[in-house]
Amino acid sequence: MFLDYVEIEVYGGAGGAGAEAWRRETGVARGGPAGGDGGEGGSVVVIAASDATTLLDYRYRQHHRAERGMHGEGSNRTGRSGTDLELAVPRGTVVRDVATGEVLGELVAAGERVVVARGGRGGRGNAAFATSTNRAPRRWEPGREGEQRRIALELKLIADVGLVGMPNAGKSTFLAAVSDARPKIADYPFTTLTPNLGVVSRSERRSLVIADIPGIIEGAHAGKGLGLQFLRHVERTRTLAVMVPADSRSPQEEYDQLRTELARHSPELAAKAHCLVVTKMDLLPPGQAPPDIAAANAWGSFAVSAVSGRGMDALLEALWAHVAEVRAAEEGEGPEEVAPTAPWRP
Repeated sequence: MFLDYVEIEVYGGAGGAGAEAWRRETGVARGGPAGGDGGEGGSVVVIAASDATTLLDYRYRQHHRAERGMHGEGSNRTGRSGTDLELAVPRGTVVRDVATGEVLGELVAAGERVVVARGGRGGRGNAAFATSTNRAPRRWEPGREGEQRRIALELKLIADVGLVGMPNAGKSTFLAAVSDARPKIADYPFTTLTPNLGVVSRSERRSLVIADIPGIIEGAHAGKGLGLQFLRHVERTRTLAVMVPADSRSPQEEYDQLRTELARHSPELAAKAHCLVVTKMDLLPPGQAPPDIAAANAWGSFAVSAVSGRGMDALLEALWAHVAEVRAAEEGEGPEEVAPTAPWRP
């Protein structure tokens, strides 16, 4: 089962309490205070894992609590700090605070991490309160509670090319023809119910990752159909392929409607570079030209048939060239540095 959005409760571990203890050794008069500090509570950390593909594990377990710190002990022994709790998520996961809507982090590269609930500070033992005028303090501190919050995990698939089109535009057939992906293909609308990823291998160690999402219908930006639910998965793609079938009753209107729905969902998504792909050319009579579609903002226009293979190599080469340019522009941008885990101090 594919799951790309979930909300969970996270709790930083409580700090351990400080100890009230006294030094008592043979031959040592008036030993004085010897209560150690409590340990720091563990933090909850979300980390991107290369082998994670879905958020399904978090659907059935809603509460996640880091280990608490141990209490201080006599002989000035500090309690052991709690272990951080690491929650593995797929690359491309966005972490938000549900209450405020604040984005806590975007985990794109494997190993990136963000602290979502810091552990509480450990309390001080009575040894920490000794002064020249108070040599036998009986004061000690309890540990602080850890941070608690409700967070949302939102998965946005990372791909080079995102396929966008209305139901039965030929997206799944195209993906199956160029990759090892096996999406469901049928002659009725909404055969694709969840996003699919396929890897297209070209010569000379060149490869493309292509994402296919469910068909978009008019009103998708307002929640109609399945398009709105999964449009987030093409937000991180390097380019879009807007697909219009050659047998469409109104190809121009269909293309314009797709562009409108993208813009209403996200201006950033609408501004993303795209090409126009006319699919199902095998359904037209031999020799007939593809429908004329005005796509002034597209970086290219292509006519293909996934069944016969017509125009497929030219399209894939063009997609590779465009993606290579984008990748080259992205070089030098390393992963964002994340501050080391530190106890939460209210």
